[in-house]
Amino acid sequence: MSLAPRVVLVHRRTELDELLARHGTRGQAEFFLRTRGRDLAEVTEADAAVRAALATASAAIPLDWRRGEVERADLDRFLFTPEDVVVVVGQDGLVANVAKYLDGQPVIGVAPAEPGVLVRHPVEAVADLLRATDDVEHRTMAELTADDGQRLLALNEIYLGHAGHQTARYRLGTGGAVERQASSGILVGTGTGATGWCGSVWRDRHSGLRLPAPGEARLVWFVREAWPSPATGTTHTEGELTKAPLTVEVESDRLVAFGDGLEADTVALTRGQTATFAPAAKTVRLVR
Repeated sequence: MSLAPRVVLVHRRTELDELLARHGTRGQAEFFLRTRGRDLAEVTEADAAVRAALATASAAIPLDWRRGEVERADLDRFLFTPEDVVVVVGQDGLVANVAKYLDGQPVIGVAPAEPGVLVRHPVEAVADLLRATDDVEHRTMAELTADDGQRLLALNEIYLGHAGHQTARYRLGTGGAVERQASSGILVGTGTGATGWCGSVWRDRHSGLRLPAPGEARLVWFVREAWPSPATGTTHTEGELTKAPLTVEVESDRLVAFGDGLEADTVALTRGQTATFAPAAKTVRLVR
């Protein structure tokens, strides 16, 4: 007998949850918000919208299917299985957060309020979408592989640089060319991330690169604020990755890499280590 699918609801703590954890009571949370010109009512309404969406999504799961639930903070300790259907209830960033822990499971992005780029579905559509998980679009991911076996995946972008965003020193290798650089770090982004951090850098420098489409197996990379010196250059500060990878040999005492803005989940690299960037072999299967 085949195993019934399992629906895993993914969410994050709401702002109200975080305020209560920090301040202890609603009264204290309300006072804190008032000092910043905000009202507890808006936070309470947003919390209620998320809870209602989670309840509606849970009710849409067929009775003979299994179910699970996980908060964003616990994703690195949660075991996803091949039979899972992942329902993300929240904002676009939550899809990016869960993506690196998946391996081919379909993802349904549900918006508690206004739809986004990745959480595009109303919660009322969950019942139908659970029966249509073969209709997916594949989103390319970026992958960093270190010479000691460490790996990092990201749906939007990977940042490599100094933990305190100070000067990062390294040797950058691309297309056979090698250049020693000093900069504020390197961004390697996907087509999904082209609307975010990488897109901002691209616009700011009026880059002539063509940004990739979300499902395109091509990445773009940008060196942030590289500056010249007798020992460092600025010739190679942007490019694209398809077949040839981007390599970075660390010359600082310690650099870190993190994906999709999650600075708490990092890969640490020390002097002499090499990191390689390339499109990931696996993709995210986002239900249309």
